Amino acid sequence: MADSLFSPLAAKAPGDYSSLVFRNCPFSSRLLTPKSFSLQLGGSKGKLNVLAPSQYSLVSIRRRLDPICALDSDVPHPLRKGSVNFKSTKNYEQWDSLTAKFSGGANIPFLLLQLPQIILNARNLLAGNKTALFAVPWLGMLTGLLGNLSLLSYFAKKREKEAVLVQTLGVVSIYVVLTQLAMAEAMPFPYFVATSVVIGAGLILNFLNYYGKLNATIWQFWEDFITVGGLSILPQIMWSTFVPYIPNSILPGAISFVLALTAVTMARMGKLSEEGAKFVGAISGWTATLLFMWMAVSQMWTNFLNPDNIKGLSATSMLLAMIGNGLMIPRALFIRDLMWFTGSTWGTLFYGYGNIVSIYLFNNISREFFLATTMGLFLWLGMTLWRDSVAYGYNSPLRSLKELVFGP
Repeated sequence: MADSLFSPLAAKAPGDYSSLVFRNCPFSSRLLTPKSFSLQLGGSKGKLNVLAPSQYSLVSIRRRLDPICALDSDVPHPLRKGSVNFKSTKNYEQWDSLTAKFSGGANIPFLLLQLPQIILNARNLLAGNKTALFAVPWLGMLTGLLGNLSLLSYFAKKREKEAVLVQTLGVVSIYVVLTQLAMAEAMPFPYFVATSVVIGAGLILNFLNYYGKLNATIWQFWEDFITVGGLSILPQIMWSTFVPYIPNSILPGAISFVLALTAVTMARMGKLSEEGAKFVGAISGWTATLLFMWMAVSQMWTNFLNPDNIKGLSATSMLLAMIGNGLMIPRALFIRDLMWFTGSTWGTLFYGYGNIVSIYLFNNISREFFLATTMGLFLWLGMTLWRDSVAYGYNSPLRSLKELVFGP
């Protein structure tokens, strides 16, 4: 992931020893306390007391040291190397708080997105209509579940609390659906048992790691597991999307499994360069993001092949998907997380809004609904870019996007 941004509090004048405290400090911001900044320079008659920064500045420093890398997902606490206009500190703190609330608010549309399916499955089970649950593709649900679990590990390592809650909700809600499918015998029981073991272990390990109570070796093993698993599943899912137009084969998954296992093994044995090791560390997060991105491609491909299927799409569900992903865009942009931003933007524009466009073109929603959705989406994106540039004290919103992609 791209280097994160960190700025000194002010320009450093010659002999200004207080600025040395902040320059390239290699320790966590949690260690910064007011007492630790109290220094005395000179003799007894000429003591210079370098006071600690204000509590407000300490909060700002803590936020700016938060993990925000976009490509080095294996580095949870990088330092920020960019610059934030000191005069915009208040705007910076306000936007920091708001983006975190937006990200946490994404739980609401995502929960509403899953509840109808869970309730419908429960009614069919109670009525003894198990056949109805066979219409829910358990393999597709399992793919989404593994994607959520991988992203949970990614955000837990980065200490993004709101994103952790979103991914945890995704894991739990999809697991409830899989449990219902297993009860209806729509999902093979051995696969359900294996899935339950992985999910249970994953949730426990992620939350132990989030609170700093997990052994580093165990966490590394878990990361290797989801890296190999994610990289094996992604090419296979992509290949299977276009069957029967291409031959049905497990070769893509098998090849990617061997490559992923080899890469992880070499990384742990120290046989890769520093850049190579960072690339391997970033694989799990990116493969999880690409799995979610591929859901939009798969849906659009299905719409293209079978336009009549569009009538079965719920405009409300697509709107909820667009809103849920859209609420996470400001946070991803603010912390300069390219992976998160890419996945959220893709989910907003292509999966949510893209399907709404398809539904509108086939006259399944009103023109007013479509125009209101379009206007709301582009106003939200415009507001996000504008507020981010204000928070960082930039003159152009495009600079935020440039930093996101290329770094400061």
